[in-house]
Amino acid sequence: MFKKTPAFSGFSVDDIPAAHTFYRDVLGLEVTEEHGMLRLHIEGGNATLVYPRPDHTPATFTILNFPVADIDSAVDELTRRGVPFEHYEGMNLDDKGIMRGQGPDIAWFTDPAGNVLSVIQQGPPS
Repeated sequence: MFKKTPAFSGFSVDDIPAAHTFYRDVLGLEVTEEHGMLRLHIEGGNATLVYPRPDHTPATFTILNFPVADIDSAVDELTRRGVPFEHYEGMNLDDKGIMRGQGPDIAWFTDPAGNVLSVIQQGPPS
């Protein structure tokens, strides 16, 4: 029934202007806005819908993963842009917040609404 339907994902935020600035200016994504909602245009897939929700509760799981060729460079650049990385207790994370050696290297951060995002090593570092 849905085999040829171009499905897309979405998530809520509590502040559309803050999300627009973060996803466009900090993460460098193409972002469009229509009817008070955002669309994140992510390479290789359908746009992701970001919609306002006044009683927003941040996702407690990773809602977007960004594969990167060099996780250390990505973490360093995002840190330079003011993005703090999560340091979850009980997880084997280095000083940068990167979990290494338990699958692909991965580091988590949040958007202004508190939703969890990650950068994840795709293949060996370049």
